[in-house]
Amino acid sequence: MARLAILSTFAVTKNESPKLGTVIGIDLGTTYSCVGVYKNGHIEIIANDQGNRITPSWVAFTDGERLIGEAAKNQAAANAERTVFDVKRLIGRKFDDEVVQKDMKLFPYNIVNKDGKPYIKVEKDGESKVFSPEETSAMVLTKMKETAEAYLGKKIKDAVVTVPAYFNDAQRQATKDAGVIAGLNVVRIINEPTAAAIAYGLDKKREDKNILVFDLGGGTFDVSVLAMDNGVFEVLATNGDTHLGGEDFDQRLMDYFIKLINKKHGKDISKDNRALGKLRKECERAKRALSNQHQVRVHIESLFDGVDFSEPLSRARFEEMNSDLFKKTMAPVKKALKDAGLEKNQIDEIVLVGGSTRIPKVQQLLKDFFDGKEPSKGVNPDEAVAHGAAIQGSILSGEGGDETKGMYTFIYTYIHMQYVLCSMLCFLMFCFLSNYILLLDVAPLTLGVETIGGVMTKIIPRNTVIPTKKTQIFSTSRNQQTSVLIKVYEGERSLTKDCRELGEFELSGIVPAPREVPQIEVSFEVDVNGILHVQAQDKASKKFEKITITNDKGRLSEEEIDRMVAEAEEFAAEDKAVKERIESRNSLEHYVYNMKNQMNDQDKLAQQLKSSEKEKIETALKEALEWMDDNQSAEKEDYDEMLKEVQDVCDRVVAKVYFRAAANAEPDEAEAKANDHEED
Repeated sequence: MARLAILSTFAVTKNESPKLGTVIGIDLGTTYSCVGVYKNGHIEIIANDQGNRITPSWVAFTDGERLIGEAAKNQAAANAERTVFDVKRLIGRKFDDEVVQKDMKLFPYNIVNKDGKPYIKVEKDGESKVFSPEETSAMVLTKMKETAEAYLGKKIKDAVVTVPAYFNDAQRQATKDAGVIAGLNVVRIINEPTAAAIAYGLDKKREDKNILVFDLGGGTFDVSVLAMDNGVFEVLATNGDTHLGGEDFDQRLMDYFIKLINKKHGKDISKDNRALGKLRKECERAKRALSNQHQVRVHIESLFDGVDFSEPLSRARFEEMNSDLFKKTMAPVKKALKDAGLEKNQIDEIVLVGGSTRIPKVQQLLKDFFDGKEPSKGVNPDEAVAHGAAIQGSILSGEGGDETKGMYTFIYTYIHMQYVLCSMLCFLMFCFLSNYILLLDVAPLTLGVETIGGVMTKIIPRNTVIPTKKTQIFSTSRNQQTSVLIKVYEGERSLTKDCRELGEFELSGIVPAPREVPQIEVSFEVDVNGILHVQAQDKASKKFEKITITNDKGRLSEEEIDRMVAEAEEFAAEDKAVKERIESRNSLEHYVYNMKNQMNDQDKLAQQLKSSEKEKIETALKEALEWMDDNQSAEKEDYDEMLKEVQDVCDRVVAKVYFRAAANAEPDEAEAKANDHEED
């Protein structure tokens, strides 16, 4: 009999309370981030202050300021120990996780153990500071928020943020915490492939298709299989690897060149962070170039000890180096198809998402697996996720117009249900929920509790629709037992020792009774953001305890979040002060050089000046330039004061020239008038 209970709990995403403002969509990526918003009747992907639509997810600290995005990445080679990147690979993980221990050996910055979590340690303003991955991710989110605010001309508080489909509960919670620290109300967390599918489906919502979304980014990899039927999206299955992407391909190139340099020059640069920073940047450039060229030259001036490095790199060698990683992407594709109950010939469209899908070998492997079927390239792989998130945000805020009007997207799971029943249910919802969007995604991992013998007893199976709530009845294992320990796990193995513990809590006050008599009802609820809430209740005594999986698995406490929010505000104040100082310096510099140009223009001001007047202005300008050279780190007030001094000198002289010309009088009379004007 078909089980319909999995759709008993859902959330309509219109008219949420409190009323939301403009909701932006943010793709918080491992290597690059992107932000979009609904404006002027369509979705806009917003360019940053450098004019680029994607922003490096890099943060750097110098003695005087904090840099985010291109500014941070561009200075990485000279400041490697204080330049932080790939933080998404650390977020929501424990310090002793195998992947964290492996990554620590590759990062130029220091990672330390704080309360069992990996924290980033950097030197700032002469003292050591530690930042959690959430705090560093919040800095990137802040940059995206400011990019949107500059474009829209107003403050932004609400956002939809995307995560890899295979992110576990801890990683989703940590991402939401990062949003809070950045001053954002994260109204929804959605899976990246789902967001890409929404972007893809806007102009194709009348077609009936099975879609495979292949999302290979800088640090994570996801595969999702969806069915699109008359505007209805069904997420059939999802799979992936949270630690596979373009950064791994870059690292293979770096390992190759490090060995080559050692062989040719007898120099091991693996501990030289400056050299590694230069090499990392050039390896990424070479990888990108090889997507369009068959050979590139890796050339780095003064890589080490004044030695220039220059070597050719062919696409064939690059593909051979990463052959096993490329082939590794096919396993989740096969698994997702199997879970969806589809054969590969039943896939109508293959949607590529993520910059690493531009690699020709990756596209060829997909094409070969699907018997020559060409992947669809109609969606910009860098922007599709942010585009879909912005669509979701526009409907949550109620601002969606022509592009989203009448778009009714239903995303649910095909598990334990007959296709006809699914279609009928969605059709009814389609008819009755006009102008609403119902976004139901899937749980990436099985959730359950530990029972006798360390057995992992499943409560919510992998690929179950979310939001969802499931309940099971358990009992005691000993006579007269008055309390039980509920231990919550996620994973696919049969024993809890092979799964990941999320948290635990104790239910006490159980009515004493023989073993297996008490009835303890355990409820698991996963909300629209994929975050887990667990409750246990003794049916006899009505006593209950509950937990939202938080601190027990290393999530930031409310106190830590509050502290980090305060620190983020301090950083914002510091950034503002730095910006104002730079603007004041630029104003002074602009004024000085503008006056110098006027002095050199023989047809204008300079021609009307006496030699003594000209000398007076030139002396003031020269002194100002020398002062700027000697005071590179001066404060805003110092620059403003210097500008005022120079302007006073120049304005007095220019005023005399003006009065001479206006009165068409003798110089002595004009000067007298000018002096009278100064006294006024």
